[in-house]
Amino acid sequence: MAGGRLVLEGRVSVSAFLLGLSVVLIPLLRACCGPLDRLFDRLTDTSGKAAICVHVAAANGLLLVVYRGPLYKVAVRACFLGVIFGCGLILSCSGTSWTHFGWYLCSLSFFHYSEYLVTAVINPRSLSLDSFLLNHSLEYSVAAVSSWVEFTVEKLTVPELKQQNWLCWVGLLMVLCGEGLRKAAMLTAGSNFNHIVQNEKAQSHVLVTGGVYALFRHPSYVGWFYWCTGTQVMLCNPVCIVGYTVASWRFFRERIEEEELSLIHFFADDYVEYKKKVPTGLPFISGVRVN
Repeated sequence: MAGGRLVLEGRVSVSAFLLGLSVVLIPLLRACCGPLDRLFDRLTDTSGKAAICVHVAAANGLLLVVYRGPLYKVAVRACFLGVIFGCGLILSCSGTSWTHFGWYLCSLSFFHYSEYLVTAVINPRSLSLDSFLLNHSLEYSVAAVSSWVEFTVEKLTVPELKQQNWLCWVGLLMVLCGEGLRKAAMLTAGSNFNHIVQNEKAQSHVLVTGGVYALFRHPSYVGWFYWCTGTQVMLCNPVCIVGYTVASWRFFRERIEEEELSLIHFFADDYVEYKKKVPTGLPFISGVRVN
């Protein structure tokens, strides 16, 4: 923020996200045409799908008229995430076997949008389209698609596996706690937070040891780890639960070691002392070894 005001890109993203989220108005309007218990059926019939497609096309057309260049790129991504969040809400309230997948859509879209929005608030100088983390890596995209495939295949072949409501609630709790911890870490770090590991110390860079950083050395990674694994627990995806846990653990182990080399270079003995007192927060990861 500059002078306490959200930067232009942040304000554009909020407007576009809400525009996409307005897809939830479709079931509300269609509810006037019949009983609520058949609402989901009416949304998944041909006319319901057509109404959602028309909404998306109209929203994109409006964004093309209002924004140009870089701002349009921000707006269309935020609007897309808003649509996904809205569709997730619709599924969550459908009372069908797809309810938990609706939770997942809400969790996924909110995570990516809030990464951009919080970055716009705390560190607008580092803000870019990459702040959405939509193009995080090829491995991340493959993992996401794999979870969708597993959920669909298992839902069609062993539907009872997807009806473990208690496990879905555990997953939802992991997602909410992980998301909350990560965003608390970003807000606490402020302008010191960056999605990219920094190899050069900025003049404004300080060692943050308060707030959630007094509990964990890497609270943003802890939050992301449990959020990531929690999404698969929520979907009751046994294969991806194991796969996500192992892959995330290996990624953060390497990332923490890389980051701590820079932090020791930046803050020397101050970081070494902090490292001795506060754990990383991730199981069996102690960080870079210091002789």
